[in-house]
Amino acid sequence: MNQDQINRFRNFSRSVAVEVGALEDSFLNRGRPLGSARVLNAIGLGHENVSDLRTYLKLDTGLLSRLLRGLETEGLIETKPNPVDRRSRITKLTPKGDQEFDVYETLSNERAANILDRHKNARHLLDAMDVVTIALSREDITFEEVQYTSEIVAKCLSAFAAELSKRLNSGFDLENSGDPELSQMQHPHGTFVVAKLGDMPLGCVGIKGNGTSVAEVKRMWIAPAARGLGLARRLMVTAEDAARALSITTLRLDTNRILFEAVSLYQNMGWLEIDRFNDDPYPDIFFEKKL
Repeated sequence: MNQDQINRFRNFSRSVAVEVGALEDSFLNRGRPLGSARVLNAIGLGHENVSDLRTYLKLDTGLLSRLLRGLETEGLIETKPNPVDRRSRITKLTPKGDQEFDVYETLSNERAANILDRHKNARHLLDAMDVVTIALSREDITFEEVQYTSEIVAKCLSAFAAELSKRLNSGFDLENSGDPELSQMQHPHGTFVVAKLGDMPLGCVGIKGNGTSVAEVKRMWIAPAARGLGLARRLMVTAEDAARALSITTLRLDTNRILFEAVSLYQNMGWLEIDRFNDDPYPDIFFEKKL
């Protein structure tokens, strides 16, 4: 990295530190610094196990203990041994803590809205924020098997369809592309995997099966903000592993040559081009891989 790039990064860091109130002794004018407010927020969001809280916030044990003691002194939380595992501790908000959590939520939402209102293109700003968030938190990305009818899958498929509609000259309609039935995308025939950061979906891939040894990879998608991190390859590896676990020995997929990134990925991962195997109107190139 050259010095200009380093300077730009540091300028960005300074601006964010000021804008989010990291330097304030009284974050959002509530009488405590940002660190204490973040701990209170995390507990309110359900991170009650102290060890999980430490991992979630990436704090060392000593600092977290001091922040917890401060919140206890204020009467905002109470900490006690975990009844399930006496070696660990859990912490919960008191009624006063619940009220303070709600106040922070309101003030934080107002601050976020004010920042977005100052930008003439809030969507462009949010897209940039997503790129930064994902880049800084890539180690926290998880892969989870989910129901094909779940809300997070609906978000993924909506984004998937919108992108294909934009890139394909013919447009794109999920129902016209051989949209799988629920039974084909869940055990024991198939599965659906979502990559996510917290509650933000970053990508997805499905295995469409029918109970035989042959199945299809469907709905492979990566959010634009998450591209360049190797997620597509990781999702494909996850899909292949899931297929093996379902006793599937051959996978097939289809795509369109306009999606050159996907075509290149499949070729680099050992997929071989085959003849058309369905009547889907959108793809023009077909692949197969023996597992």
